[in-house]
Amino acid sequence: MALLVAILLALLVLPSPWGWVLVGAAAAYEAVSTWLGWRWSRRGPSVVGSAALVGSPARVVEECRPDGWVEVRGERWRARCEDGADAGELVCVVAVEGLTLVVERR
Repeated sequence: MALLVAILLALLVLPSPWGWVLVGAAAAYEAVSTWLGWRWSRRGPSVVGSAALVGSPARVVEECRPDGWVEVRGERWRARCEDGADAGELVCVVAVEGLTLVVERR
């Protein structure tokens, strides 16, 4: 968009040497902003779904001895904690097995 505006200004308003300077600056701006946008979009793989829960903190809703329920990011999940955890305790998600989270005490 900046390049189009610069070309119109160069043709219709600005005198000869300044018009070309403006077009060159606008082209450089467009190239840099395109490169930065491309680079930002390639910053890393997206982690979505249940795999994104690994490493998240969770609060035990119903005691896990070894099976129970935890709340992670506002959602209730069935959980398994081999060490056992009481209601209200904070745990960490270490794996996802189907629809069950494997958690450990912090």
